[in-house]
Amino acid sequence: RERVRAMFYHAYEHYLESAFPYDELRPLTCDGQDTWGSFSLTLIDALDTLLILGNVSEFQRVVNVLQEGVDFDVDVNASVFETNIRVVGGLLSAHLLSKKAGVEVEAGWPCSGPLLRMAEEAARKLLPAFQTPTGMPYGTVNLLHGVNPGETPVTCTAGIGTFIVEFATLSHLTGDPVFEDVARKALKALWKNRSDIGLVGNHIDVVTAKWVAQDAGIGAGVDSYFEYLVKGAILLQDKELMSMFLEYNKAIKNYTKFDDWYLWVQMYKGTVSMPVFQSLEAYWPGLQSLIGDVDNAMRTFLNYYTVWKQFGGLPEFYNIPQGYTVDKREGYPL
Repeated sequence: RERVRAMFYHAYEHYLESAFPYDELRPLTCDGQDTWGSFSLTLIDALDTLLILGNVSEFQRVVNVLQEGVDFDVDVNASVFETNIRVVGGLLSAHLLSKKAGVEVEAGWPCSGPLLRMAEEAARKLLPAFQTPTGMPYGTVNLLHGVNPGETPVTCTAGIGTFIVEFATLSHLTGDPVFEDVARKALKALWKNRSDIGLVGNHIDVVTAKWVAQDAGIGAGVDSYFEYLVKGAILLQDKELMSMFLEYNKAIKNYTKFDDWYLWVQMYKGTVSMPVFQSLEAYWPGLQSLIGDVDNAMRTFLNYYTVWKQFGGLPEFYNIPQGYTVDKREGYPL
C-alpha cells in the first residue's frame, strides 16, 4: 500500500513541478505537452486517486485550479473517445467519490456540484460528433465549431461503443436523457452492423456503416466496446446490454479462441488474419470474471502472465506462434 502511495506521489509531484498546466509530463525531457486538448489532463486523472489516498486538502485545491483554469469553449480538435473516458469520466468519478471521502459538497449533491457541471459542459461539446446518419460518432470534434467539414468518417469500434458508462451516469445525475440516448444509439448501430457470424471489425465508416478494417478481435480498436457492454449492463442493470455481450462472447469463442489465446480473424469468414496477442487485451480475464466465467479467466490470465514473465511487462504486439514480439513496433518501449 505504501509503495503504491509513494509511486503515485512521485509521478504526481513531478508533473506539478515540471509539466503543469500542460496535459502530461514527458518523462525523458521532463517538460510538459498538451495531448488531448489542454485540459491539465493529469490533474483530472489524479482527482479520484487523491480521494482514495485520503488527501482531501489537495483534492480541493486541484478542484479550484481546474475550475479557474480549464475552458472547454476553445478552438481545439479533441478525441471524442479520450475526452469522454478521461475528462468526463475522471470528473464524474471524482464528483461521486467526493462526499464519501469527506469533502464538503453542495446542497443537492449528487445532482449538483462543480465537477458535475464541468463534466456536463465537456460532454455537451462532444454531442455534435453523434450527429451522423447512423448515430455512430465521428472520432474527432472541434470543441468550438463541432465536426470539421473535412473530418474523416472512419472511426474505430471502441471509439463508437465506449460512452454508455459515463453518458448514462451523466443523464441520471442531470436529468437530461440526451447523453444516454446517443450512447445507446451508437451501441445499437454497432450491434446492427455485426457480421453474419456475429463479429465486429476494427474500423467503420460512421456515415455509410461500411466496415473499413475487417479484423475482428478483442484488442486495440475494439476492446472497450466489449468492456462497456458488460460494465454498462451491471451499472444500469440492463439485460439487453448483457445479452448483446454474451452473443458476442459466443462468436469470439467460436472464431477467435485458440488454446486459450484470442487471435484476430476476418470478421465475415472467421479466418485468422493476425495471430497476435496485444497488451490492450489484458482486460479480458477481468471481463470474463465479471460475467462469472472464472475458469476461462484463469486460463487466459495464465497465458498473459507467461508473456509478462518472459519480458518483464507486456509488449504491445506478441506473435503467439513465434513466441516473441512483433517487429516494427519501435514506438513502444518494450
